[in-house]
Amino acid sequence: MVLFHLCYDLAFIGRVSLPWFSSPLLDVWRSSISWTFLFVAGCMCPLSRSNLRRALQYGAVALLIWVVTSIASVDTAISFGIIYCMAACTLVAWALGRIGALPSGPVAAVVLFVVFIALLNVRGGVVGVGPLALELPEALYETPWLSWLGFPGPGFSSGDYYPLLPYLFIYLAGAAMGSWWSSRGYPAWTRAVRCPVLTWFGRHTLTVYVAHQPVLLLITLAASS
Repeated sequence: MVLFHLCYDLAFIGRVSLPWFSSPLLDVWRSSISWTFLFVAGCMCPLSRSNLRRALQYGAVALLIWVVTSIASVDTAISFGIIYCMAACTLVAWALGRIGALPSGPVAAVVLFVVFIALLNVRGGVVGVGPLALELPEALYETPWLSWLGFPGPGFSSGDYYPLLPYLFIYLAGAAMGSWWSSRGYPAWTRAVRCPVLTWFGRHTLTVYVAHQPVLLLITLAASS
């Protein structure tokens, strides 16, 4: 993620020539990061002392990111970015857990992932894949009040956009696997592998996420000056 953001800043803010950093590599790289990010965050639900507190913490950081990116105007302000998505998804997972409806097990995870894939083009007005695709009503995209859900309204823009749909479903797929693993035990190799650097990053993920972009922007300015 940090390397991706460095390349993005260099290419689109610093105007450094990175001809290889374009579609389809850019899109595949971005998706591989964000999908894994949300799946792993979902896996952490059964390990959290308080998913409600975690959701509120993510929400506070998402609000801070929106304020700072709106004021700084270095790039398009971030509205409903991935940290907002983690806040909203964690809140939903907390609510489902409170009523005993949090999904669990590989079958539930697979079903949720299939739903996620089917909803990937919601922002473009389509549900489904290939011949099974259906167009959604245009009215959903004519209001500015549903952008948070996955229906971007007129003039909506964001430097990082991860609405509740479809990403809630890959988060819940992670929660389903996390619940299953926590009740049955994690694979032996996950306990045997040791990597102090990754352990440190894992314990300070949110701090790294918040702090890395200002550092990268300084590197970008230095590289492009």
